[in-house]
Amino acid sequence: MGSALNISPDNESIGVELKEIIKSRFGRSFHIREVDTGSCGACESEIIATTNPIYDIQRFGVDFVASPRHADALLVTGPVSKNMLVALKKTYSAMPEPKIIITLGDCARDGGIFKGSYYIEGGVNSVLPVVLHIPGCPPQPTDIIKTLLAFLKQS
Repeated sequence: MGSALNISPDNESIGVELKEIIKSRFGRSFHIREVDTGSCGACESEIIATTNPIYDIQRFGVDFVASPRHADALLVTGPVSKNMLVALKKTYSAMPEPKIIITLGDCARDGGIFKGSYYIEGGVNSVLPVVLHIPGCPPQPTDIIKTLLAFLKQS
């Protein structure tokens, strides 16, 4: 049953390591504010999957928050559409320092399948200073967790 749910000792140890790093660095949970700037919804589905009982990223110290004022990081999905540009900039400006900007998915990196569209400003890095990119279309929950762990280990 464990392997059918993708719960393996490796995934569990990755989560435990992530929790230890977050606790030592922040002394509390790592708070993320997620913003969709025009995606198809696939990346959001994978983010939601990280919080389900299979992965349960919250038990490892990662929490999604409603306000950018409470966020340690801004997680952006989708290409930056013209109608989300101002909202993205306002969210960024409301964050406390230091501002960690993470992009998730190929569309957030460079526009992905929407690249070149008349209504797309481009990837998030054309608007904000991105420090971490989680690649994929969409990235799997395990990849999201592993990339966050690698980033927090080196920073």
